[in-house]
Amino acid sequence: MAPETTATTLHDLLAGVPFFRELTQEELGRIITLGRLVTYPKDAVLFTEGDPGEALYIVVDGSIRVSKVVPGAKEEAMAFMERGTCVGEMALIDGFPRSATAIAHQECRVLFVEKQAFLNLLHEDPVIARKILWALCRTLSLRLRDTTDRIVSLFSIIARPF
Repeated sequence: MAPETTATTLHDLLAGVPFFRELTQEELGRIITLGRLVTYPKDAVLFTEGDPGEALYIVVDGSIRVSKVVPGAKEEAMAFMERGTCVGEMALIDGFPRSATAIAHQECRVLFVEKQAFLNLLHEDPVIARKILWALCRTLSLRLRDTTDRIVSLFSIIARPF
């Protein structure tokens, strides 16, 4: 893990995150000032499925495993989030509890952004809000298309005659 993270490094990192790609350097700086760097040791739980969604986590170093408990089975890894990816973004737009558990797959450092601070920024700056919300819509649309493709693939396996 990188020993030190500078403001320039965080600007570069956020500029690559899909939700923040359209933001200017100054706007990225505003996002950075909302957050705080937090380090989690390997296997630490960042949040558990069912917890209230109170923050966004942007992976600065290391990786996070996003998993769900499958009934009748055990934990199933749904995704591995690495440097420059976000975890917990759904918490920013819906009032539902966490849909999965996030665990430090290896020691990781994240930019922890509290939901209320983020929402306050969106209310205060409609230009930033428009850029982020449009990017969020595009990302969620891509994820929905991917999920639809996976469901169709699953149905094609189930529907095969034996």
